[in-house]
Amino acid sequence: MKKIKGVCIGLGYFSQFHLEAWQRLENVEIKALCDTDLEKASQTASKVGIATFYDDVSLMLDQEQPDFIDIITPPETHKELCLLAAQKGVHIICQKPLAPSLKEAQEIAIAIEKYGVRMMVHENFRFQPWHREIKKLLEQNTIGDKLHSIHWRMRMGDGWQQDAYMNRQPYFREMKQLLMYETGVHFIDVLRSFNGEIHQVYAKLNRFNNNIKGEDAALVLCDFVKGGTAVIDANRYNESTSKNPRLTFGTLHIDGNKGSIRLFEDGTITVQALGNKEKKHTYTFQNINFSGDCVFLTQEHFIHQLLANKPFETDIENYLPNIAILEKIYESHSKQIPLRL
Repeated sequence: MKKIKGVCIGLGYFSQFHLEAWQRLENVEIKALCDTDLEKASQTASKVGIATFYDDVSLMLDQEQPDFIDIITPPETHKELCLLAAQKGVHIICQKPLAPSLKEAQEIAIAIEKYGVRMMVHENFRFQPWHREIKKLLEQNTIGDKLHSIHWRMRMGDGWQQDAYMNRQPYFREMKQLLMYETGVHFIDVLRSFNGEIHQVYAKLNRFNNNIKGEDAALVLCDFVKGGTAVIDANRYNESTSKNPRLTFGTLHIDGNKGSIRLFEDGTITVQALGNKEKKHTYTFQNINFSGDCVFLTQEHFIHQLLANKPFETDIENYLPNIAILEKIYESHSKQIPLRL
């Protein structure tokens, strides 16, 4: 079997999930790793059994001539790295959020079009198995053909301490935009995958922990073009009763004109048709790695669609509305009014 060659840039906390997933994809070979910290690159490469490592991404691309690059770096670096890869004709999978602003995201999209490369945003929440299953149920009109509301409630409990977000992601404490920018963009993408485009938002953001710089709580109303409203009710300050709040990142309650779907924090899905009792919906998922192995499922989709020359679910053009919605959420909070997109 001929393998598609990849390289990875950025070896922070979340890269472990990317690297583990790439190693399970039989038709992928990661040729080299890169990080601005050469010692970290060396240690990580040795740990995962990759012989080559760099601290210069341009040199890595020139030397390795990969088919694709996996960008696992902070969003403020994405534009420069994506433009570099595009100019060198290398396909891209890039972590979310795509860029700090819609303007930068659009500039990346222009470059992707100009140089004729393929690009997918690594938006793994929509690939979590419970979200895939709920999407199927919605497409089958299990609770009707008209959605009334989606309520997403998240309580992470990792942000109330003085050393909030612990050693896992301490840089969260310095981010001026936090909850919606870092986590909420996932919710936006999943909501769009469930019920299409969002045309209006109204947001109230808050900071409960004064030891951090950004917001750690959000209450956001999102109105869909096709009807129905989503409520994002999230904070990383208060705690969940779940053994692992990082499995589903909250609960979902979806109401339609013929019933309701509920997602619980252990991955359980129930369906309740109007006039009937709630029933557990049977489906399977693996409770391994990050959130039901969604990183593997995301990267598997990228490789499959790349080889088949088919569109990615989260290609850059499809992803731009997420950034536009995110910007409107912050603007809505600032102006204290609902805003249309």
